[in-house]
Amino acid sequence: MSVNNEPLIDTFGRKVEYLRMSVTDRCDFRCVYCMSEDPVFLKREQVLTLEEMAAIGKAFSEMGVSKIRLTGGEPLVRSDCTQLVEQLGRLPGITDLAMTTNGSRLAKYAQQLKDAGLKRLNISLDTLKPELFTELTRTGKLERVLASIDAARDVGFERIKLNAVILKGQNDNEVVDLVNFCRDREIDISFIEEMPLGHAAGRSEDRFCSSDEVQELIEAHYPLTESLSKTAGPSRYFQMADSPIRIGFISPHSHNFCSECNRVRLTVEGRLLLCLGNENSVDLKAELRNHPGDIEHLKQVIRAAVMRKPEQHIFSHNADVQILRFMSHTGG
Repeated sequence: MSVNNEPLIDTFGRKVEYLRMSVTDRCDFRCVYCMSEDPVFLKREQVLTLEEMAAIGKAFSEMGVSKIRLTGGEPLVRSDCTQLVEQLGRLPGITDLAMTTNGSRLAKYAQQLKDAGLKRLNISLDTLKPELFTELTRTGKLERVLASIDAARDVGFERIKLNAVILKGQNDNEVVDLVNFCRDREIDISFIEEMPLGHAAGRSEDRFCSSDEVQELIEAHYPLTESLSKTAGPSRYFQMADSPIRIGFISPHSHNFCSECNRVRLTVEGRLLLCLGNENSVDLKAELRNHPGDIEHLKQVIRAAVMRKPEQHIFSHNADVQILRFMSHTGG
């Protein structure tokens, strides 16, 4: 094995096996915890091309990364997203190709994505109330997302998971309703603590809802036991005795998962983020454009970058913001 193809292991002994790749900063929603109400989007020349994204995916796959998740913004607002799925799906080392979507356009593309090689879907759904859905997303229509969930099930995606961000005073009274929605459809769900990225509307310590609080709400109805199944992501999974679904908790504040972090993130601008809670990054777009076609150089740059991956993030759930970029710029 060439040195450039050896596994990516950082200075803390963590093996990087998972790449989250943002394909666009654009989105047809304006979720209150994700972006500003009137965002400014990147110019076309600032954004990675499909070919550049495919090259980065290939480089990572040759260094032991087996999972790639496509994110946004909303990945399906990019017209060539299915082509990227096809190219990444053909990489021999990628065994888990997934996508996180808001579901607004998924009904139209579900079959194409399945045929192109996409394995799994995460669909964001924070509420089952149409008016609150539009309030939280500012522009979204709940019925379109529900139709997309049905479409994804109909075309045969085997592991569909919902992602829900719970905010006190807004949707914390729907936790059990969301669980029941998933029980009825036999799909998984992860509850995610709000992350302090960007100056999101209304963020305050009062609206933060911890994973422990969400778990307590569920266990008042359904006792949970920790699941033995483990994925490449940060969710801690639990199960109920009378249902096959998994309930996950992603807890960057209350249950720090940095010691097991196997992930890096690629922004749509081509910056390799080594930690979600840290501005330390490497400009892979510049390397690609200064050294076109040289994948060995690209792998050397990635390998050197991973050695700078920090030991942990430090988040606060009060009104202070440590990271100025929004989640829509980060890729989830």
